[in-house]
Amino acid sequence: MITTKPQTIIPENDKSRLEKLYEYQILDTHPEDTFDKIALLASQIFDTPHAYITFVDEKRVFFKSMISNTPNKISQVLRENSLCSLAILNTKITVFNDTLLSPELQSNSMVKCPKGIRFYAGAPLKSPEGFLLGAVCVTDTVPREVTEKQLKMLKTLSTLVVDELEDRLRYKKVIKAQNDLMGITLHEIKNPLASIKLANDILKMDLKRVPKMADMIKKSVDSIQYKLTDLLKLSEMEDTEFKLSIQETSLKLMLDRMISSFELIANRKGQKIILDYDSSIPKINVDKNKITDVLHNLLSNAIKYSYPNTLIRVIAKLSGDCVEIEFQDEGQGLSNTDLDKLFVKFAKLSSSPTGKESSNGLGLSICKSLVELHKGKIYATSKGKEQGASFIISLPVIFQSELEYLNR
Repeated sequence: MITTKPQTIIPENDKSRLEKLYEYQILDTHPEDTFDKIALLASQIFDTPHAYITFVDEKRVFFKSMISNTPNKISQVLRENSLCSLAILNTKITVFNDTLLSPELQSNSMVKCPKGIRFYAGAPLKSPEGFLLGAVCVTDTVPREVTEKQLKMLKTLSTLVVDELEDRLRYKKVIKAQNDLMGITLHEIKNPLASIKLANDILKMDLKRVPKMADMIKKSVDSIQYKLTDLLKLSEMEDTEFKLSIQETSLKLMLDRMISSFELIANRKGQKIILDYDSSIPKINVDKNKITDVLHNLLSNAIKYSYPNTLIRVIAKLSGDCVEIEFQDEGQGLSNTDLDKLFVKFAKLSSSPTGKESSNGLGLSICKSLVELHKGKIYATSKGKEQGASFIISLPVIFQSELEYLNR
């Protein structure tokens, strides 16, 4: 097959294509034996002096691997000069048996230079989403004919390159998921540990409250055990991101238990927690443990950043096909700058804990991730500094058929 040069060498989906290319983090990396072996096989299959594995960036073509008998090897060329820019325009293999038979290619610097390209065959590197990122290609300084068998083998080599890229990407995602869950676990065990410490202090002063304190300690220990077990499970899995364990759950029961868990901490600062619950809310289908983490985090923040002797309201209501849970406090409020960076990891806000509690800036970013896993939303409102704030999460009310779909 002889391909002629089109008028443009930029695919319509180039922006999305580049996003996928950058996700692999392959550009400007050093030569690697894995890719060099694939390029060497291509050279041997076609019996050509040159073979390459290339990736087409926005303005250049990067050579990840180069098998060549030329002494001066390069790592990149301008995109407009590379024939690989043409190879990513369609999913079929691009072949120029003789570049001089294509008048539009004769002005190409890679063709017209001394010992320029007279033969080219390039199999595009196609991602699972269908983006063409580069090519496994072979070239020669003399015209050549090719066979169907050679072209099929070149295509197979291109799939091997993409398989290697995908394997590396999956590994990076596993590591990221493990690190994220580690952060969540370390952050979330702080609340039950604080409850245990406080219960222990109360027991020392008031033995009559042993039954209630013992129950709180048991729940806090169970919570810590769950989080650590979840972390261990993830570390044993080879290929995973956060996955939801969806079950039908009573939101009222979750909120009642949450408030019970935090009453001691709130009472210590003279704060009062009030629940305003819409009785028409049906049972919801969520990952109970993960949404509990979100609720606990938001109530913990309301207590932490509110002044002593103030009121904290937890309001749950239906809003269309969603249930909204609002945490409303009478605390330090939020500036416009705060609102812009609320859910960013380790963001520094203008407010500070009012009872010398600790804060590492992770909680809200974790909440955002967990809520979005449920296809929900989380946001905050405030009239300004010293005027309190509201944090609202909105979760879809999922019907049974949709629940089954999620768990397939």
